[in-house]
Amino acid sequence: MIIIRNRIIFFAISALLALGSLGALFTYGLEAGTDFTGGSLAEVRYEGARPETSMLTKQLESAGFHGFSLRESGDNGYTLRAATLTNEQRGNLASILSSETSAANISQLSEVGPTIGVELRNKAYVAVGLVLLCILLFIAFAFRKVSKPISSWVYGLIALVTLGFDVLIPLGFFAVLGHYVGVQVDTLFVTAILTILGFSIHDTIVVFDRTRENLRINEEKGRREDFAETTGRSINQTFVRSINTSLTVFLTLVALYMLGPVSTEYFALTLLVGIIAGTYSSIFLATPLLVVVERWRAKK
Repeated sequence: MIIIRNRIIFFAISALLALGSLGALFTYGLEAGTDFTGGSLAEVRYEGARPETSMLTKQLESAGFHGFSLRESGDNGYTLRAATLTNEQRGNLASILSSETSAANISQLSEVGPTIGVELRNKAYVAVGLVLLCILLFIAFAFRKVSKPISSWVYGLIALVTLGFDVLIPLGFFAVLGHYVGVQVDTLFVTAILTILGFSIHDTIVVFDRTRENLRINEEKGRREDFAETTGRSINQTFVRSINTSLTVFLTLVALYMLGPVSTEYFALTLLVGIIAGTYSSIFLATPLLVVVERWRAKK
């Protein structure tokens, strides 16, 4: 009940985080990668051991490359994504990416046109939209027998509100990173966002399902209990499980971020931010919103 009683505090915290993320998005925007804007794509292979990513990054920056993405590919190569290269950059690319011990071979160099970039971006929007629609329909169907004190559609709509929060936080976070560090978003970022949606809705449904079960038990036993009491009890019953589940995923992602390949670094970071936001919203935002809606409907 502590969470329900202090819901105004958590609403204020949520509003500050959401407004901060919106402000970052509108002020800085996201630094779109070549997957969305178009540019050059190069596959680089080395005869010996490939050089360190940090060294090649410095060499590319010294050669005038900006806003590029360099990811490990296979055992002895890299994939370079950058803005459209000039003829001079294309000609010097192999020498720029070579080291004293390993010569670079450009096995593939192609241009990703802006048309493909726009197509990928539109597909990303459609994918997110379809996921949200399916989630709404699923929750409305799963909770169709819960009509009192609020309908199943309210559960679904509140779940979408919290999912919007879960997505908004990493978007704002990466808007700041893009502005100050030059981090770009690509298709891996979209994949991470979709993963966040799936994880967060799972956490929210666990709490909602316990609320539904407690409402059913109250009805069967003829117990008259305030809705806020029921939801508060449901949060208490699922709190430890939610924290333990999220902590397990959190530690795994920290290990992936710290020890994994450079190519998955920002993918893991996106998931970390999203999982933290999702855990927070599932416990401190979703169920308190149910109480607000229930009390608003009771006054009508």
